Amino acid sequence: MKDKSGKSFVSAQQVAELAGVSRSAVSRTFTEGASVSKATRDKVMAAADTLGYHVNHLARGLIQENSNIVCLVAADMASPYQSKFIEILTRDLQAANKVVMIVNASGDSGVNRALRQTLYYRADASVVLSGQPDEALIETCVRSGQRVIVANRDQSVSGTENIMISNRASAREAFHMLHRVGCQTIALVASDVGTPSLLARETAFVEEANAQGVDVTVTRSGASTYASGAEVARRLFSGQNHPDGAFCITDLLACGFMDVARNEFGLKVPEELCVIGFDDIEQAGWSSYNLTTFRQPLDEITQHITQLINEPQPALETVPPPTRFVAHPVWRGSVRPR
Repeated sequence: MKDKSGKSFVSAQQVAELAGVSRSAVSRTFTEGASVSKATRDKVMAAADTLGYHVNHLARGLIQENSNIVCLVAADMASPYQSKFIEILTRDLQAANKVVMIVNASGDSGVNRALRQTLYYRADASVVLSGQPDEALIETCVRSGQRVIVANRDQSVSGTENIMISNRASAREAFHMLHRVGCQTIALVASDVGTPSLLARETAFVEEANAQGVDVTVTRSGASTYASGAEVARRLFSGQNHPDGAFCITDLLACGFMDVARNEFGLKVPEELCVIGFDDIEQAGWSSYNLTTFRQPLDEITQHITQLINEPQPALETVPPPTRFVAHPVWRGSVRPR
């Protein structure tokens, strides 16, 4: 067999001929748990090393029950939270001897195209880290026998295994954190990205404020980025009623919001403005931000995902209920002392 450059791949038959064994002996040597004598294994491995032979695991996966491929379907991979999530998850999966294929789902209908690709490669499982997969397509993956794990959303899709974060409970707690320290004019800083997890934070925060008789100004701008947070700050502080407390539904929004509030409008944090974020990205702990936020337990989540993939897949009618993880508050200097 040759690749597109004309270079020949070493075949198992060539290894067998050099080692003086059968083709099936080569196959058994490279199959975990297969029966093969030490003498045969040594001859095959020596011949493979001489010829530079490597097993084509992708081709083998097409004829075996398991391919050991796990697809991660993700968008916004440049964001600090998502990149950290992917870094930890890929490390855990590779330690479990899984082959990780990352599919970028950014852009219009990107998730749909990405999930179809996981079927083409016969992945054992797909982990959907994007917040906007098409439910019908996920159901197609499940019906095709693929395990689908949907992470970090507050909506369940039939036939999948779901991992959820305490978005609503944490957002309600964020309101009380601001209210208890005396914030009177409270803003919610959001984006136009309508993922279930972000909407859950926004909705729960406003509902809790209203239940306590407090009006909240909700301002959205673009994606959940630093620039969007900066833009929201310019809108709010250019008006008459400046907020003295803000809940930003992501840390990146909070960083942009804080920088503009301090550098362009001269506000002191936390004396004149208290700010809370969500995600506990690395930048939140920098001394320039010292941001009070909510930390998602990424190590626990990724270990749980890896454990699920290593376990036998449950029958469709016995799919377990969602696994819920709690995002805990991390108190830093962007909120006045309690």
